[in-house]
Amino acid sequence: MRKINDTMNRLTVAAYVYGGKMKRKLAGILTRKEGEGFVDTALKILISVVVGALLLAGLYALFKDTILPTLTQRIQNLFNYQG
Repeated sequence: MRKINDTMNRLTVAAYVYGGKMKRKLAGILTRKEGEGFVDTALKILISVVVGALLLAGLYALFKDTILPTLTQRIQNLFNYQG
């Protein structure tokens, strides 16, 4: 019975210490005066997605209209060599 009580006491003390650490950590996070917030991060992500989409659309248009037809013609000329 004493062993169970000692174990319960150790677990209670460990939980109390861990809870105190978490309380201090949360208080530190909530009292920070940094300018980085959810809106700033969301805006950065949105800008990155839009710029990435524009870049991909430009590359797709370039490949579709300029590079692929030229490449197709060159491959056909390579295999139709009448030398």
